[in-house]
Amino acid sequence: MSDNDFSTSEETKTLAEEMACMKALVTFMLKGMGQADAGKVIINMEKYIAQLTDERQAAVFSGTISQIKQAYRQ
Repeated sequence: MSDNDFSTSEETKTLAEEMACMKALVTFMLKGMGQADAGKVIINMEKYIAQLTDERQAAVFSGTISQIKQAYRQ
């Protein structure tokens, strides 16, 4: 794993597309692990978000989790 290059483009559009890909990847991973375990992951992430002191970051994380939850339910 240490030999892989995971560099990210500095272009905003490319970075946004990479993030959309990562959201889809997480959603498919959650679907693959089963409802009970996926629910635990989401609950733990929501607990983590509640502990964040940076309100802007918490809002971004919360929005991302909401998108993943919505995609998971489909």
